[in-house]
Amino acid sequence: MPLSQAQRPLYEVKANLFKGLAHPFRIRILELLSAAPEVTVAELQTETGLEASHLSQHLAVLRRHRLVVSERRASHVHYRLADPRIAELLAVARALLLGMLEDDRVRLAQAQSLPALATTRA
Repeated sequence: MPLSQAQRPLYEVKANLFKGLAHPFRIRILELLSAAPEVTVAELQTETGLEASHLSQHLAVLRRHRLVVSERRASHVHYRLADPRIAELLAVARALLLGMLEDDRVRLAQAQSLPALATTRA
């Protein structure tokens, strides 16, 4: 069933949200911001180990997708989550992934407990 014109914009906005999340360093930045009310760029750089230019690019993507907001105070730029529900989204994603990994671990253990296969010699 194709999307109606009314449905399409919401799905596009949702897809753009996930594009903003689609890099491991951006997830790490958001997790750091989830753990504190605000974090300076210098602190983010120390915690991520990113070069300043790369960190700046990731922060620009996060700002563009409205996941973070920034505020300059004197010579420091402070970042925070644009909405506290972003931290909830990250927590739900982590719980979902941990559940998937647990399922995989169980399946792996089941597969490893199967009887050995006979091998044929050529």
